[in-house]
Amino acid sequence: MLTFEQKQAIIESFPGLTKKEISLNRVNYHFENSLYEKTIVVEKLHPNGNGFVFVGDLLRYEKEANDKGLVNIRDYDEMQLREIVEDAITYLSEEVVVEEPTVEDWRNREGDKLDLVCEQRSWNVYHGENLEETFGTYDAAKAYLLEEGFRKKN
Repeated sequence: MLTFEQKQAIIESFPGLTKKEISLNRVNYHFENSLYEKTIVVEKLHPNGNGFVFVGDLLRYEKEANDKGLVNIRDYDEMQLREIVEDAITYLSEEVVVEEPTVEDWRNREGDKLDLVCEQRSWNVYHGENLEETFGTYDAAKAYLLEEGFRKKN
């Protein structure tokens, strides 16, 4: 396993990433040139070696990523770490062209309606024209809606 310092050196070798210290001696690395609202590439890198890289809904990482699109890099070696950070930067710097957005109708028992809309690389939950929540993956948005008592109608 790479040390905290080794991981930092590898991550800091990527141009365009900005280090920001957060609580408990952890650090985040932001990609300020992100085309999306999401800018954090490396999240909560801790001196114990734990940390996460945002990969969104990249199919390559679907088995490793949690519902927020984050992959734990605790046991990554240098090659794996370089590869995933590069993939994350590419993910945030490529514009996705969606000809027609995906829209799903979700309703609860009271008949309230929410729309789940895929726009660019985000899954947005709308109540009418008002944005309620935004998620990095479909699974995270679906889990939220189910938890709130909504079911897919279309």
